[in-house]
Amino acid sequence: MEVYFQLINDAEGVQKACESLKTEDYLGFDTETTALDPYDGIVRLVQLSNGNDTKVIDLKPFADSGDLKTHPALTPLRELLSAPKPIKVAHNAKFDAKWVRHHLGIDVGGVFDTLVASQLIAAGDQDRRHNLAEVANFFLGIEVDKSEQVSDWSAPELSQSQIQYAAKDAAIMVALREKIVERLKQDELIKVAKLEFDCVMPIAQMELNGFFLDETRWREQLEKVKQEQGRVAAELQQMLSAGVAQASLFGVAEINLDSQAQVTDALKNLGVPVPATTRGWQLQPLALEYPVVAKLLEYRGVAKAISSFGENILEYIKPQTGRIHSDFRQIGAPTGRFSSSNPNVQQIPHEEAYRRCFRAPTGRKLVIADYSQIELRILADFSEDENFIKAFKTGADFHTITASQVFNVKPEEVTADQRSFAKRLNFGVVYGIGSQRFALMTGLSQSSAEDVMRKYFGTYRGLDNFLRDAAKKVVNDRLARTGSGRMQRFRFDENDRASIGAAQRNGKNFPIQGTSADILKRALFLLHQQIRDTNTKLVNIVHDEVILECDASEAETAAKILEKAMCDAGEEYVKKVPVKVDVHIADEWTK
Repeated sequence: MEVYFQLINDAEGVQKACESLKTEDYLGFDTETTALDPYDGIVRLVQLSNGNDTKVIDLKPFADSGDLKTHPALTPLRELLSAPKPIKVAHNAKFDAKWVRHHLGIDVGGVFDTLVASQLIAAGDQDRRHNLAEVANFFLGIEVDKSEQVSDWSAPELSQSQIQYAAKDAAIMVALREKIVERLKQDELIKVAKLEFDCVMPIAQMELNGFFLDETRWREQLEKVKQEQGRVAAELQQMLSAGVAQASLFGVAEINLDSQAQVTDALKNLGVPVPATTRGWQLQPLALEYPVVAKLLEYRGVAKAISSFGENILEYIKPQTGRIHSDFRQIGAPTGRFSSSNPNVQQIPHEEAYRRCFRAPTGRKLVIADYSQIELRILADFSEDENFIKAFKTGADFHTITASQVFNVKPEEVTADQRSFAKRLNFGVVYGIGSQRFALMTGLSQSSAEDVMRKYFGTYRGLDNFLRDAAKKVVNDRLARTGSGRMQRFRFDENDRASIGAAQRNGKNFPIQGTSADILKRALFLLHQQIRDTNTKLVNIVHDEVILECDASEAETAAKILEKAMCDAGEEYVKKVPVKVDVHIADEWTK
């Protein structure tokens, strides 16, 4: 693939290049950087292309003579990149947006991300790959050479091969966008694509902001957990030893507590009716009857906390900022939910002892907001169930209302245990579970679980009809959609009941959980419009929860802005019941 390009490294060249490109509708956009993290390197090249003419702007001369954020020669470039038009077409636009924000001081305006679009079109197909080489080959049938990607972009003089490589990446973007748009229209994914593109800049900014972790507090908590692990391990060894055929020389059998096979054998020898798999949710009902199972679950919880969130999390604190800067994937699951890594701040244990380690620096506050029962509200809206809708409209506690129906008592007579039971039932329905899974979760007999679910769906008949229709649709159409039009395709063997059942469960859950993700992403865009270029910073998101950091004097204002953005986003998708957001101001990441 031959590409005509022009290398630019002076003020006049920047002015002319930007002038010639600013009237385009779409521009291929890419950057070449000296590192993967904006805090660790510089932007070397910015590439812009209309598909026929490609400009490669070398920023090194400007960085050597001033600040890229204020250098007067780069004003035309900053204006072009920040303008809503032309639309900037990039692959993994979040990467380029972070570098431009950090080094040039501007938001990239008007984004079309070919990576995100490719993921939307794949519709949950885990076999598809979404790097530029794969996407270009899939949609354009061309090979993209990425060998120069890891070359030295900090060299005083770049090679012709490097510059040509950089130009090609931007040049193919316009043609790639045209092919992708055809598929987005064909699959009715335009609305969700815009939703995702609007979310690129807020996430880029959040990653740059980072989240403050108190290292001293974390080490203190880790030490407590290590001591706890030793105590629990000793107690569990003692309890399991009676179930091990051969004792050690000291009289007490030693088993590897992290070996599922050894632990399972010991449990069976103790008379525990161990299920086929010893996942936590399957063991939970047994914990009430068998103390050794309760102790095993306690040990696993402590062990996971240490292995997943031990001292290694402190390695992610960036020296330049003193904060953790996680990497968020916009489409971390087919439902559209985010995932995070390096480190995974979405899986920090819920216990206050862990979360209080994430705090606001001196003079700052955290504003923490989460949607109240958003998935159940979406389910009420989609199912149009009268009793579901009535419960939310009256403002009553939904789990209490459900408990009163299931246990045939007045709402004011519902106990804490009954409400907890109803809560598990309500959320179990969202995830498409059947009576067998519910029996395992609660310790009920199969027949009792069936009776509970029969009574539940007798109360919420509209919900029952909605879920049955969703299951049929998955089998007939092999796809499901969210409120934004996000799509998941389902593959299953028509002769395999288990495969069909799994597809039906996912088909019930996908529209609900996926619409929840849609709402959060819309909220992040609305929020970003209000807080960008202020001292209020988005620092973390966890499913239905959003965390801001702001000056203490601005906390009340920030809380109102956040609540409004989240409610406005929810009300775009949920019309029949009120959307509720719980907001509080704190020094630490606690409830």
